[in-house]
Amino acid sequence: MATHPAWTHHDALRPAQLNGRYHRAALGFFLVVVVAHWAEHLAQAVQIYVLDWPIPQARGVLGIPFPWLVKSEWMHYGYALVMLAGFLLLRKGFTGRARTWWNIALGIQTWHHLEHFLLLTQALTGNNLLGRPVPTSIIQLLVPRVELHLFYNAVVFAPMVVAMILHRRPRESERTGMNCSCALAYGR
Repeated sequence: MATHPAWTHHDALRPAQLNGRYHRAALGFFLVVVVAHWAEHLAQAVQIYVLDWPIPQARGVLGIPFPWLVKSEWMHYGYALVMLAGFLLLRKGFTGRARTWWNIALGIQTWHHLEHFLLLTQALTGNNLLGRPVPTSIIQLLVPRVELHLFYNAVVFAPMVVAMILHRRPRESERTGMNCSCALAYGR
């Protein structure tokens, strides 16, 4: 296979580069993915609580033309897995206070991922939690699914944003441990 003359096998993206010279770009891409997903949940909430649509018709933006997206436990699990992978892959680029907040978001997303794994397992086996008519997560026993996912997305997103802000504005002691160029220049 021919390669571009400027590209060699030594240029392949490695985790160290992902948390080094490509950290800022990777964080930006990850943020776009997270915000797009969050926007879908917010659109669904507007459809239910503002437009007074019945829950089965309130499918967010992409769920209107592609209704199977909302009903697919594979799609929901896949997104939860992508989120978990993003938090794990980008974690080493954070230091100090930013790492603490990133770890909080990672911990919450780990639980969210486990809930989606439980939902997927039920969908695949047909054995729903406590004999419920549809796949049900543990916290969903207490909180309806729409509200629960608004909550999960908020409690994952908030510490993630705090981590990203602290990462861009590190203390001097945190700056020395950074391997990326995410930090804003002094005086900004």
